[in-house]
Amino acid sequence: MKLDQKALPDFKIAVPEYDRSQVRVGIVHFGVGGFHRAHQAMYIDRLLNRGRGLNWGICGVGVMPADKRMRDVLVDQDGLYTLIIEKPDGTREPRVIGSIVDFRYAPDDPEAVIALLADPATRVVSLTVTEGGYNIRDDNAKFDADNPDVRHDLVGDEPPVTVFGLVIAAMARRRDSGIPSPTIVSCDNIVENGDVARRAFTSFAELSDPSLAQWMRENTTFPNSMVDRITPVTTPDVTQQLAAEFGLTDAWPVATEPFTSWVLEDHFADGRPPLEEAGVQMVDDVAPYEMMKLRLLNASHQSLCYFAYLAGYRLVHEAAQDPVIAEFLRRYMDSEATPTLRPVPGIDLDDYKRTLLERFANAYVRDTVARLCAESSDRIPKWLLPVVHDNLRSGGPVQLAAATVASWARYAEAVDEQSEPIKVVDRLADSLVPLARAQRADPTAFLANRAVFGDLIDEPRFVEPYLWALDSLHRNGSRATLQALLGRGR
Repeated sequence: MKLDQKALPDFKIAVPEYDRSQVRVGIVHFGVGGFHRAHQAMYIDRLLNRGRGLNWGICGVGVMPADKRMRDVLVDQDGLYTLIIEKPDGTREPRVIGSIVDFRYAPDDPEAVIALLADPATRVVSLTVTEGGYNIRDDNAKFDADNPDVRHDLVGDEPPVTVFGLVIAAMARRRDSGIPSPTIVSCDNIVENGDVARRAFTSFAELSDPSLAQWMRENTTFPNSMVDRITPVTTPDVTQQLAAEFGLTDAWPVATEPFTSWVLEDHFADGRPPLEEAGVQMVDDVAPYEMMKLRLLNASHQSLCYFAYLAGYRLVHEAAQDPVIAEFLRRYMDSEATPTLRPVPGIDLDDYKRTLLERFANAYVRDTVARLCAESSDRIPKWLLPVVHDNLRSGGPVQLAAATVASWARYAEAVDEQSEPIKVVDRLADSLVPLARAQRADPTAFLANRAVFGDLIDEPRFVEPYLWALDSLHRNGSRATLQALLGRGR
């Protein structure tokens, strides 16, 4: 049975218990992908099922060519999709989510998107545009005004093509019409993601209209948030299993783990949904939770993925069930990451770390190692290198993080240990792969890329274990390198 609004009463799984015709758009979300649908949209759906938040429905917006497919699927399915919770015991819990009540593909009608963003009913603009989507340079942490699409939007002769151009055009209309500013909420895995979003949007506004930038500084809020739910890319077998087991045809379901967490700074410009009633933790300071998650979960994913891929693993749970990899991850978390964390109110860190390893090893989520290896130049500097820098300043250990960076360098050679080609998915792949391949002759070639690594090449206490690990990866392979690291206490 095809998933759409008229078929909902006939499904034998959980469906929206609210009248979707009564839901009004209050949130405009850029970047409707798997994570948004497993996380933020799920929380809003949970709220709506409690009879709350009818003015906080979601309109998704796509700006990239890849978003066309999401447009087509959601329009065809009346905004509905199936969220499948994959439990560790192999059972599945599907539920139809109904909180996305509209979707706009911006290139189809940029003016309609700007009008929606400028509408007084839109009080939150949220984003999952990936780490690189904020257009902030890694080398100087500034907004990249030389980005061709940004330059196009700043000229202003044609409709905007970036999220910045669309939002700032709407902000100007709101200011000129006396309409309050919306809150801009980043839901991406970035340290101080709200501050990053503030820098990106106000920098664009400054380049476009300095007076508007000042208005935003006085009126727009950018709360920080911590988001946590492992959500792999949907594969054909997820769709097929949904149809076979539950008789439901969904062109783009989402499978995810049971665990979910959203910690959000309670700082909104023009009201907010009662998210705490849906399980969101509203706090004054997100930083301790954010640092915990990025340095333990996300950085551990990086510590796993390159070693795992080189060793022949293609699914995360298979790698996480390898005792050598699991011990390496736990030792990184205990000896290098945890000492850099602030106290986290209400969190037992030992329990959190144990739960992380269990989550990684969930065989039914079927997350791919390749997904974790993608876009490393955005991820490593934001998730792992802050741990390195803190430990270098404090005199703490950096050996395991250095080995992780070396494993990325080896992976970026684009050939695995079985001499099979690796497709390196990274916005900087054209420069990173040649540097990685040069390191057979010049072992520091990859690390010397200051645009990615800053001054790490000048830190002997990091360079020494990095070079040892890279040499071991070349000579002995990934698994033997991990065993040596654990055996040597490195």
